[in-house]
Amino acid sequence: MADLSTTWECELLEQFSCLTAATEEELHLNASDTTSESSDNTTGVLHLSDEVLLVILRNLDPVSLLRLGSTCSLLFRVCSCNSLWTTHFQDSFGVSLSYTHARCPVTAKTAFRLVFMWRSLFRNIHCNRAFQEKLFVEIPLAPHKYWVQWLVLEEIVPLPSVRLPCSDVEKLWGITTDLFQDKLQEKTEDCDGLKFEWRELYHLALKHHGSVSLVFQHVLSQHQNKEHAELESMYHQYVQCRFQWLFTYWLFRQPTPYNKQLRSIFLQWKKHSKRKVATWGETLCDVRYLASLHPITKDYWRGRLARGNESMGIQTVANYFSMCKSLMAWILGRDWGRLKRRKVYEDTLEGVYLLLRRDMQETLIEHEHFWQVAKVQMTRVCALEETAANYVNWKMIETLPYYKLYLLSGNSVYLDHVQGFLRRKRIIRDWIYLEENVWARQLLPESLYTLLEFDTKISQESLHGDSVVSQLSRLMWLYLNSGQELYLEALKGMVLQCAQLCLDHLGTLQA
Repeated sequence: MADLSTTWECELLEQFSCLTAATEEELHLNASDTTSESSDNTTGVLHLSDEVLLVILRNLDPVSLLRLGSTCSLLFRVCSCNSLWTTHFQDSFGVSLSYTHARCPVTAKTAFRLVFMWRSLFRNIHCNRAFQEKLFVEIPLAPHKYWVQWLVLEEIVPLPSVRLPCSDVEKLWGITTDLFQDKLQEKTEDCDGLKFEWRELYHLALKHHGSVSLVFQHVLSQHQNKEHAELESMYHQYVQCRFQWLFTYWLFRQPTPYNKQLRSIFLQWKKHSKRKVATWGETLCDVRYLASLHPITKDYWRGRLARGNESMGIQTVANYFSMCKSLMAWILGRDWGRLKRRKVYEDTLEGVYLLLRRDMQETLIEHEHFWQVAKVQMTRVCALEETAANYVNWKMIETLPYYKLYLLSGNSVYLDHVQGFLRRKRIIRDWIYLEENVWARQLLPESLYTLLEFDTKISQESLHGDSVVSQLSRLMWLYLNSGQELYLEALKGMVLQCAQLCLDHLGTLQA
């Protein structure tokens, strides 16, 4: 099967999902109905002859042709020209259509549309349950004749051999009985049809018609007056659900040993609901929830990888988790604590995603590229961990804008900002531990005294509110981020004032 162009194929999926079959009347609309001579006699593209327009339109891809043809009836007529769409048919499917002596009774645009929808469904049959049911539901009998006729266009069909009456073989593909005389001799009286392998049918049709092009033209002529509502309906369903289907198939249909590995890697050091992942791979499994656990799988679920190309997108996802496996093995080989291992893993993955997010949206990212970026990110994460000195401070500095900026750029200026933040935090701790402030330490409430410790994390929640803890947290946060002495002096004044109020309260109680 010829591969379709990945640069515009995803857009064609959307275009064809809402495009209805063109009628003969639409193809011969009079351009004068919607276009008129402009009053200022300005010459524009609509004033060019059809021949000149065709020369220009040969440079457009199928998506651009569809878009331009939807603007007005004149351009719709020219953009539907057979010469344009036979070229795209050849480029996309490797088959040339002939319109000499009226060999192909359907327009090239209609032929392109029908074959594009069929090929899109067929190449993803492995994950399309609804399409599988259409083809497998009658086994051991043949599928419906409509689908059987399309299947002969494919040399490799993942279906068992089929029994067909001789009349059906002749009617569907024009294959004469002299090409399968040996089958007729083997036929028994109690059997209604002849047994064929799908590859055998394909080669019989090829032998009878003489070329793949003529086989296509015969099948298209047979479909000329048929309703394609079922094909269109299944195609629309495929367009809407293809990413979810392919992700589900990839996640749960791996070989058994790798499937267990993938589950472990997918959930490793990820906060998740045990109840929701307990049904992994089962019918009731919440696959949307699983996709939400990783930014890259969430992007794929929404069709945001590799310009919406599902095959390249899922390959990028596979390469990403291959990198995760290498990363996890490397981290587990280090003599680190549980918390450090988890934090290094999480921050490295976040950095890899942020750095490559734009590239992943455009093209396929290989495992080696992922791994090279991951190694750089690990180095930066470890540098930040050494700067933090302990896990509490590490969790606190991750909220700083400089933290992610250093991860993404590696610029030492941002690391200096982080170091300055922690240095100022130690200045506050050293001040409260001065001998002259012993009385204040003894009088301060536990919530305020703990806040001044070097190893205490300032949570984002504590910055909001009117409590004394919130006011002190805001002053500390302003000083730690700006380094301005004004905030440090205000903080010292507030701490001493609180200690004095506590002392006065104790004096009142003793009196």
